[in-house]
Amino acid sequence: MCGIAGFVSSEAISTDRSTAVERMCQAMIHRGPDDAGLSDLNGATLGMRRLAIFDPANGHQPMQSDDGRFTLVFNGAVYNFRELRRELEACGHTFRTQCDTEVLLAAYVEWRDACLPRLRGMFAFAVWDSVERTLFAARDAFGIKPLYYTRLPSGGVIFASELRALFASGQVSREIDPASIGEYLAWFTVPAPRTMFSGVANLPPGHWLRCDQLGRVQTGAWWHFPAAHGNVAGTYEDFVDGLRAQLEDSIRAHRLADVPVGAFLSGGMDSSAVVGLMARSGATQLKTFSLVFDEAAYSEKSSAQIVANAFGTEHHAELITGERVAADLPKIIAAFDQPTGDGINTYYASQTARQGGVTVALSGLGGDELFGGYAAFTDIPKLNRWLPRWRMLPHAVRNSILTRLQSRPDTRSKKLADFLAHARDLHELASLRRRVLPEGTRLDLLAPEARRHAERLGPHHPMLEDFAFELAGADAFQTVSAWEMRTYMADVLLRDSDVFSMAHSLELRVPLVDRVLIEWLWPQQTAFKFDRRTLKRALADATRDIVPEAIRHRPKQGFTLPFPLWMRGALRPFLEETFSPASIATCPWLRADVVKSLWQQFITGNDNRAWSRVWTVAMLIQFCQQGQRT
Repeated sequence: MCGIAGFVSSEAISTDRSTAVERMCQAMIHRGPDDAGLSDLNGATLGMRRLAIFDPANGHQPMQSDDGRFTLVFNGAVYNFRELRRELEACGHTFRTQCDTEVLLAAYVEWRDACLPRLRGMFAFAVWDSVERTLFAARDAFGIKPLYYTRLPSGGVIFASELRALFASGQVSREIDPASIGEYLAWFTVPAPRTMFSGVANLPPGHWLRCDQLGRVQTGAWWHFPAAHGNVAGTYEDFVDGLRAQLEDSIRAHRLADVPVGAFLSGGMDSSAVVGLMARSGATQLKTFSLVFDEAAYSEKSSAQIVANAFGTEHHAELITGERVAADLPKIIAAFDQPTGDGINTYYASQTARQGGVTVALSGLGGDELFGGYAAFTDIPKLNRWLPRWRMLPHAVRNSILTRLQSRPDTRSKKLADFLAHARDLHELASLRRRVLPEGTRLDLLAPEARRHAERLGPHHPMLEDFAFELAGADAFQTVSAWEMRTYMADVLLRDSDVFSMAHSLELRVPLVDRVLIEWLWPQQTAFKFDRRTLKRALADATRDIVPEAIRHRPKQGFTLPFPLWMRGALRPFLEETFSPASIATCPWLRADVVKSLWQQFITGNDNRAWSRVWTVAMLIQFCQQGQRT
């Protein structure tokens, strides 16, 4: 795991490029405290910070091919590097180290961009070709590892693993894009390829980038959800057996490391399955980590302990209180370089794991998206079946119903109104599923300039047409699953997982978000993958001999913090200051009166579901304040 950076330009002089890349790497020490490197090449400078996982004594980057033509910087982990190494040795390649970086470089030398479908892992890497004087970069299929870049006015590109690194280069201005404000309020994030900043892009998951010697930048997709039918199980028993084999294979791959490996353990089905499979695969002296709370309704302490006892793990349960979060908020906010309304749980879980003695931790993230753990898997198809009847109603009747729904104080009614007002089919419903603020509230919050952009872009996800084209022929379950993976999982959950784990120099791995597993699972019968009567039945049945029965049969409980209670208690002073006129003024794209009203409605109301809307706005204001301080 690393932080990578680069400056490609035939116009900039070598010393200017090197200075900029050194600054970027310095800004990412937390991503790689073990090693640093920089290579100044003819037309490009590449740099990195390394968190050593495989062959810690070797694997220094940037790494160069034997003939000096190709130079690589790499962030992530290639889990099948030993298999690839044997294949490349048969092609005539020799190796000096036992690390995945050298194998990745040889794979690119041998197969160029055709190496991408061969890689099993999480990655963002860049390769400079000194003969053709071109840069090639790529990001893993699901966006587990990030890559940000900006085109230079004079031609060329600057890239890095973090936005803060780009700005540290001294070559990129930190100018907020007014259009991004409305997008953030809609989605908890600014969906790729855009970011919060003008002229700065986020390479989307499963995409590559090329920059040629004339400074021209081109991007394209290298991975899509499979179109062809794969090896489909004929019976549910065969499916469960096949799923178990795929899960075991993924856990085996994700356990590989030359440093201590542990696991997050919330006590839910997903993390329990991961820990159980780790233990069954031979992990000894396994360390597990969970967060617990004094608020009993939110704490999964007993469930996590049941799993830890079942597998004999060395379990660490970290108590998190509202007072502790309030005291730590300046550090937490400083850790992200784009605002987020989520991720604080990952911040503390990562801190606990790193302090507990591991450098790598596995997480159960992805189980809900693959096995239908969200209400959307039932609600969205049901609503889609009713849409034709709804649209047959007279316009006046529909308007009357929408007005009544929008006037209700509860979040659920307002969200239903948005579905009915703006969706015409399954994809548009799925597009709206992860909206944070109701459309009327979102537009009211925005000052005139930002509102104009929001009205121009509309209420739907910006990738609606692309996703609908890619998913042509998918059934309802596949459609919802893909939308969840492509949007909330990629742009919020995985991004926050990277940011907050790397803030503590921890490599966080997600074995359920595995390309090999997902490509096997994708064509399987929906009836096998999803049972609306028993959430995650498939995962529970595939691990029924290892996951305790009490966990397999317990109601689903999301891995979340007691924010509704804390925001009215320990976090209230922070929020009162955040929503003060002086603080709101630092974010001129918001209307102060509407922001204040949103906060007051939450404090005086009883809709606990509204906490995330209020917190999302608070984090935006804090982000704007942070920008003024840097």
